[in-house]
Amino acid sequence: MNADKLRREYSVHDGHLLEQNVSPNPFEQFEKWFADAVDAKLDLPDAMTLATATPDGIPSARMVVLRGFDAKGFCFYTDYESQKGRELAENPNAALVFYWRELDRQVRSTGIVKKMSAAASDAYFASRPVSSQLAVQTERQSVVINGREHLTEGYQSVEEMYASDAIPRPPHWGGYRLVPNLFEFWQGCPSRLHDRLCYTLQPDGTWEMTRLSP
Repeated sequence: MNADKLRREYSVHDGHLLEQNVSPNPFEQFEKWFADAVDAKLDLPDAMTLATATPDGIPSARMVVLRGFDAKGFCFYTDYESQKGRELAENPNAALVFYWRELDRQVRSTGIVKKMSAAASDAYFASRPVSSQLAVQTERQSVVINGREHLTEGYQSVEEMYASDAIPRPPHWGGYRLVPNLFEFWQGCPSRLHDRLCYTLQPDGTWEMTRLSP
């Protein structure tokens, strides 16, 4: 297959991304764009790429699900002992990317990732469907297993164990928050003359906005 044949033209859905039309606060601007993605009924508007790296700079990336955001940052939950969990323990620098193809929009953010409190992780775990709680009790993310049967048998065992009891959050699983120091908002435009606005956190806690060449 010639991937170049998949090339397409971009369109500006709601006008160009102009400095005078965006919020000076990147969290507010993200909230607006995220709401647009939800209102447009896009599939998985909360899906995001999480990129981590080892202390010596070997990167890895995967899709995770946004599970909350506010002025403190972006939240997600995972196994602390997974590959990403181990990398974050040694190198807390990470990056997120959201891509809403139907809107020709992308947001990326970099920052420091911190563990959320045990109370916050407990509260979120309790809010999950029972099947998801059981899955967390069953799996140990990223470890080598012998086959599919290992998962199904483990799930059945855990299901029987907690048939009449509340399912506790395992200590190896919980929440993280990426605290941003940079945002970039990208709007696809015709002729590849895309709009890119970058917000950089300043020492005094304010955000400086700059326009980047596409």
